[in-house]
Amino acid sequence: MKYFLSLALISCAIGSVSAQKINVKKQFAFAESQTNLMLEEIKEADARKGQVMPRTLEDGKLKLVVSKDWTSGFFPGELWYLYEYTRDAKWLDLARKFTGKLQKEQFNTGTHDLGFIMFCSYGNGLRLTGDQAYKDIVIQSSKSLSKRFSPSAGVIRSWDHNRDKWLYPVIIDNMMNLEMLFAATKLTGDSSFYKIAVTHADNTLKNHFRPDYSTYHVIDYHEADGTVRKKNTHQGYNDESAWARGQAWALYGYTLCFRETKNAVYLNQAEKVADFILSQLPKDMVPYWDYNDPGIPGVSRDASAAAIAASALFELSLYSKNAKGYKKAARKMLKSLSAKYASEPGTNRGFILDHSTGHKPKNSEVDVPINYADYYYLEALLRYKNMK
Repeated sequence: MKYFLSLALISCAIGSVSAQKINVKKQFAFAESQTNLMLEEIKEADARKGQVMPRTLEDGKLKLVVSKDWTSGFFPGELWYLYEYTRDAKWLDLARKFTGKLQKEQFNTGTHDLGFIMFCSYGNGLRLTGDQAYKDIVIQSSKSLSKRFSPSAGVIRSWDHNRDKWLYPVIIDNMMNLEMLFAATKLTGDSSFYKIAVTHADNTLKNHFRPDYSTYHVIDYHEADGTVRKKNTHQGYNDESAWARGQAWALYGYTLCFRETKNAVYLNQAEKVADFILSQLPKDMVPYWDYNDPGIPGVSRDASAAAIAASALFELSLYSKNAKGYKKAARKMLKSLSAKYASEPGTNRGFILDHSTGHKPKNSEVDVPINYADYYYLEALLRYKNMK
């Protein structure tokens, strides 16, 4: 499909790879083996209340979630990536099967996470198959997401909960959902999706970042005029700390915004965020869950933040004058994840990576495997492979 950034187009145009090599074939063989185990575990799991997708481990047991959960699109996305690498019809059939479980969410206007849910699943399916039905679902999903945009505030509302705490909250994670809106404009010719994405990105750039290019997690707006009420965290150590996964979302988000708009302001922002992240990382390149937790080094890591950042850095290297440095950093991250943060074969109910941190302040999903870590890890492997 010409509409999307094909992983296959992330090519050798920017010079040779010189750092540690990663055995992509071996890592995908491991991913296939673990995913086969996961599929068996899903059959055995208690799928009450419409739970359809694996998310994490809870007390050592596989936790499934319903289709509207913000993480529900990642496992189908993993299956699409396995198909992309292997071209095995088995993975195509499974990707279609699990993607289909999310179909009703195209009409969900109650979440800002439709990009995660629908573009990781249906978007990858469309890119790899050209299926017209998938195209229609991506467009409808974008229409649903657009309903959360406030022209007066100039941003897409994130959460509807905690209305006693926030009036119009926007989280940095929301940058990741813009990719689907950019795609919708290409698929339809309707520029309204593009304009929403750009307006949201511009206001997030203006309001979410500190002078050192670290990002706040939550910005609360006055919807009437888009002025900022307060700047908080929800999943970080404190309001002024740099929550590791939030920094990775920002890096990935502004990198994709530059890809879609060619606006140099977004490239500069991505580079500055990348430089901040790289200045904070420990020796093995996998961040602690929050860069400012005073308990470091005795606190949990977040492999998911490293996987997201590695994937983003590979793409950023295509556009940046610091291509060599960003590629080298991404390779080191990917190598470390493969060597030190992968599950032991046949364990963790089939998850690929271990040692991610979801919501430390609530002691939720701390030092466990999580599906979005696996998704971005496979994406990073594909991007690495296609750059070689």
